[in-house]
Amino acid sequence: MATENVTIFRTVLRIPWHILLVAGVLVTVGAAALYSASEGSWTPWAGKHAVRGAVGAAMVLVLAFVDFRILRIWAYPVYLLSIVVLIVLLGIGGGGGVARWIHIGGFTFQPSEPTKIAVLLALARYFDSQPLDKMRSILTYLPPLVMIAVPFILVVEQPDLGTALALALGSLTLLFVAGLPWRYILVSFIGLVAAVPVLWSQLHPYQKTRVMTFLDPEADKLGAGYQITQSKIALGSGGLFGKGFLMGSQSQLNYLPEKQTDFVFTMIGEEFGLVGNMFILGLYLLLIGSVLGISYRVSSRFAQLTCIGVAMMLFLYVFVNVAMVTGLLPVVGAPLPLISYGGTAMLTVFLGLGVVASAVVHDRPAVE
Repeated sequence: MATENVTIFRTVLRIPWHILLVAGVLVTVGAAALYSASEGSWTPWAGKHAVRGAVGAAMVLVLAFVDFRILRIWAYPVYLLSIVVLIVLLGIGGGGGVARWIHIGGFTFQPSEPTKIAVLLALARYFDSQPLDKMRSILTYLPPLVMIAVPFILVVEQPDLGTALALALGSLTLLFVAGLPWRYILVSFIGLVAAVPVLWSQLHPYQKTRVMTFLDPEADKLGAGYQITQSKIALGSGGLFGKGFLMGSQSQLNYLPEKQTDFVFTMIGEEFGLVGNMFILGLYLLLIGSVLGISYRVSSRFAQLTCIGVAMMLFLYVFVNVAMVTGLLPVVGAPLPLISYGGTAMLTVFLGLGVVASAVVHDRPAVE
């Protein structure tokens, strides 16, 4: 009994509490923003967001007690399960309809989000099992490319191009970190550029409209360009310190669309100004930097790659959303992690942080 108590105590001490603290602050900011988005009410968004944040924090603590070697063992089965779920999802939404969510009772679940974690774990296990002398061969990278391509294609078919690109970019980062030679990266880039006309022809009409609106949002201010135009107005009107909590005219008068999800960063900018936005970005920088720092403290290659993958996933969430609402990228429907309303995306982030917590607790250098 005494030995078990000592083990539990050591585990608790090793949990990266600073990461949970930063995540908790972001969830709190999100709850306050959603409270404002609903004009000073905890319903329908803020209350649920806070509850999901508490559930997510509990997930991190539970995963911290799970031996990281178990996650390695289950990496491939979890990946295969995620592929099966994506295939079944396409069947549910047959006939060319949108198939992104699974509805169970009163809950709505988007499988493509946790698939990001499944792919990262599978890739990390694959590269962990490869001898270093094979990392210069292109043949070594063919299996992981297939592992990325399969879920990418399935998510594109939903259709959900934004999530598919985030999944692909985050996963491809692991190939680079694992040792992919620069010459292969250069050839791939040239091939991607050459394939742009083909990729353009495969886009859905609404996706082409988003790209054209991104290139010239002024062309249709009241139509396709309405969202980004209102977003820029809200951000600009916030100035340095903002208009004050619950005082944002663009959001409170419902000129700003999707203020509880995709454009929550804009609403925060209107109410708290540039200072508020910079505070949010500073928190994300601290969170991502902390996860990257943990990648240097763990011992196995599997743990290192997993932590880097989670950090990249977080970075893409933030970068795509902020670039989207400021007009630097087309509007693709990307949430701001831990702040936007949306259960699956939030729990996916907490799942990733839980995996990192397991790594830092159990995958430690032998000298410790």
